Parts: sequence; structure tokens; C-alpha cells
Amino acid sequence: MFLVKIFAFLALPIFLFASNLDFTLHKKGEDKNESILLVIGGIQGDEPGGFNAASLLVTHYKITKGSVWVVPNLNFNSIVERSRGLFGDLNRKFAHIEKDDPEYSTIERIKSAILDERVDMVLNLHDGSGFYRDSYIDEMRNPNRWGQSCIVDQEQIEHEKYGELSKIAEDVKEHVNKNLLDSEHIFGVRNTRTSEGDEEMAKSLTYFAIQNNKPAFGIEGSKSFDTPFRTYYHLLALERYMQIMGIEYERGFEMSPVAIKNAIEDSAQKVVLYDNKFLLPIKDVRNYLKFIPVKKDSDIEYTADHPLLAIVKKDKDYRIYYGNKGVASLSPEYLEYDDSLNTIDVNIDGSEKVVSFGSMIDVKSNFLVKSKKGYRVNIIGFLNPKKTSEADIIVKKSNIMNSFSVDKKERIYRVEIYKDDKFSGMFLVNFDEKATTNSPQVASIKE
Repeated sequence: MFLVKIFAFLALPIFLFASNLDFTLHKKGEDKNESILLVIGGIQGDEPGGFNAASLLVTHYKITKGSVWVVPNLNFNSIVERSRGLFGDLNRKFAHIEKDDPEYSTIERIKSAILDERVDMVLNLHDGSGFYRDSYIDEMRNPNRWGQSCIVDQEQIEHEKYGELSKIAEDVKEHVNKNLLDSEHIFGVRNTRTSEGDEEMAKSLTYFAIQNNKPAFGIEGSKSFDTPFRTYYHLLALERYMQIMGIEYERGFEMSPVAIKNAIEDSAQKVVLYDNKFLLPIKDVRNYLKFIPVKKDSDIEYTADHPLLAIVKKDKDYRIYYGNKGVASLSPEYLEYDDSLNTIDVNIDGSEKVVSFGSMIDVKSNFLVKSKKGYRVNIIGFLNPKKTSEADIIVKKSNIMNSFSVDKKERIYRVEIYKDDKFSGMFLVNFDEKATTNSPQVASIKE
């Protein structure tokens, strides 16, 4: 039985701009001249089994021997839009791409990673239609389907370690088939024999790799399954490829669709705007949040703790996405920013604390933000008839309108600090009856 260990999240600072969702490369393990596996997910944005499997490698695996490089979001814009490809099929641009193609930079960067002399093997993760079978059974199970298969472009290449492509794929197939959730889910090996005249596959990532003497394989989950089942089979195959390469790992969840579903849903925790000025938890966030302070004359800047989190401009609002799922819409309030302050003194249930912007504090009963000369406190949703600064006021949950909570459970509220009309920063208050004065704060990403 696999030994399950729970690991803390890796902080994954990803600076992104809404107009350019670039892919990210995550290097796990130590590069000590040992085997390096490059795993690529999201080359087609409507295949969540592949990009979720790759993202779980980033967030929930610890590589203890060897190294795994992961690109979980290669075609990030298409992932957000649930599109195979906003600018055509990215997996058909490796033989040739025009310099004015919007994805030219993406292709050149991923080619550079593939061709890195340290990379020993490349895996490209897909979700395919139906179920691949060697012979025709019915419309969904036949040789023209792609789902539930390992893909090779040819039998072998001249490579010292991993040149026997078909033999390696057969090994992986046997491993997956020993761990099927249902006998109908059987895996196969599909050899596209690309060099024998398959013009479409000749444009693909894996064929580009083997043309440059890099062992490369495709893994296809079936689109007939929901995402956790697809991801389950991707991970089974991925783990076998790692074992073949002598890469050792620890996984932070049980290998089952239910545990995978929970891992996917719990992976994304927060985004922070403008270098910890504004924290937004993702779990249970309201569908629509108003008056989000966005810097004037600037594209929105943020960091995220997960490689599939993105903020995209949608008409007049901004939309947070986790993979291809819309999480929340943000209505911006464009303001000038003040950088003169990073912390504020707060009395929490009778205890004095210095609270950093971009953090969250637990409050059992009440809190009080201490006044600071030249600054104004605005507790979003607080009933203050005097319309003045809300510093030096003891505030209970009952003093704040529930409709202004950040979360659907109506426990988390925003406290914002201003210098004149400039936004200085904010922190969150989480009302929790179980909180104590020693309750740890939720640290910002930067910390």
C-alpha cells in the first residue's frame, strides 16, 4: 500500500497580466545529473484531465530522487476559455510557425525546454475521445479513437537510455491495466507511425521531440470520464514513467478518484494583488465582489498559489479562473496606490497585534483597528452613520452587513486602509468562534 503523506503547499509566485497568460515551468527535485522528466499539460485547453494531473505534480508531489520539470498550463489562454485552441491547434505548430503567430513565443519557449540537454524524456498529457482499441468494437471503441492510450510516433529511436519507445509504452500500459477502476477502462498503446505519412502528427510536440532524439510519449485519458477519473489514469501512467526512469516521489493524497477530486478542489487557496496589498481567498469566495481596488492606469498584477489560477479582464470586470472554471467576478474601483505603509496595529479580542497587509486574522469576538495619523480605515460593510474613519472602534460581526462578506459563509470581511484617497492596503478578518489569541494568522503568499 502506498504510504500517504500530506505536504504543505509550495508557494508558487506567478506574475501574470490579464492580456498575456503565459505558461510556467516548475522544476521539482534536485538536478544532480540524474534523470529529468519533462511533463507538459494543457497544450489543448479543453482537456482538463491532462492539465489537472500536471498541476497536481506541482502542488502535491515531492520528488525525492531525480527531477521532474512540469508545465501544467502550456496553452493557458485556451484553458481559461475551455477551447482546444484560441489561435488554432497548438499541437500542430511544432514543424513550422510564422513569427507573427500569437503563439510563436510559446512554441519557441517550450521547444527550448524540450531541447534542454538535461531532459531525458518528454510526456505530453491529453484527453482523447472514446477508447482506443486495436480492432473495431463499436463507434466509441475502435482504432481511430484516442482515449485511454499511450501514444508513440514510432517503435524506437537511437537513445542510450529510453530509445525503445514501444516497449516502454507497453510497460506503462500493463501497469495502468493492473490498476483499472473498471475492466472497460483498459489502456492500449497506439503507434501513429508518424514518419510513414501522418502529416498532422508530423506537426506535433512529441514528433518534434523524437526528431531531436528526445524520447517522447503522449498520454490520453478518455473524455468519456469526468475529470477526476481522467486524472487518475494520467497519474497512474505518469508514476510508472517516473519509476522506469528511477525517479522517486511521495504523493500527498491517496490514489483514488475521490481523493483526486478533493486534491484538485482544495489546491487553489488565494491570489494577492499588487505585491501583497490585497488578499483574496479562493475557497467559498462569493460569485461577485464589488469595489476591488485596482491601480489606476495599470493592468492588474497578481500572484497566485496555484499554476492554474488566473485573472482575466472580461468587459468592465475582472474574472478569476481556476483552470477552465470561473471562480468569481471582480468589479474594479480604479485608485492611486500609496506605498508608505505595510502594517497596521490591531487589537484582536483584547490582544495587541501588528497585522501585515495581504494577510488574514482570526477573530473570536471583536477587533479594533488603531488609528494612525494621516490614514483612514474603511471596514467594508460596517454600519457607520458618521461616515468617518473606522479606526478606534470596537467592531463585532453583528456590526457588519453579511452581504459584504468575501465568502459565501459570511465570515470573512475586508478592512482597507487609505492615505487621503490613495489605497494603502488591506487585511481580512475571519470571524471564528473557535479562534484564540494565539491563533496563527494566514500568511500572505510572499511570506
